Amino acid sequence: MVIRRLVLDVLKPIRGISIVELANKISTLEGVDGVNISVIDMDVETMGLMIVIEGNNIDFEEVKKTLEEQGCAIHSIDEVVSGNKLVEGRKEK
Repeated sequence: MVIRRLVLDVLKPIRGISIVELANKISTLEGVDGVNISVIDMDVETMGLMIVIEGNNIDFEEVKKTLEEQGCAIHSIDEVVSGNKLVEGRKEK
């Protein structure tokens, strides 16, 4: 299966690498063309992140491994786009 977009809800410790460094690490993975990381929640010890990854053949296991190596945990996979082209989902009202 060719994955072209992943949207992940991720928990990252405040201590550790920055989201800039995390985006850079993910963007260097084979098959990844771009990464967008948004902070959606924050408390004393953790940050809630929305990570959007696009590419021509994203390896989910490599993304997961990279996140886990940085102390991150995937809360949920909120979107997956697969196939020969990007298909936009229905927009919320």
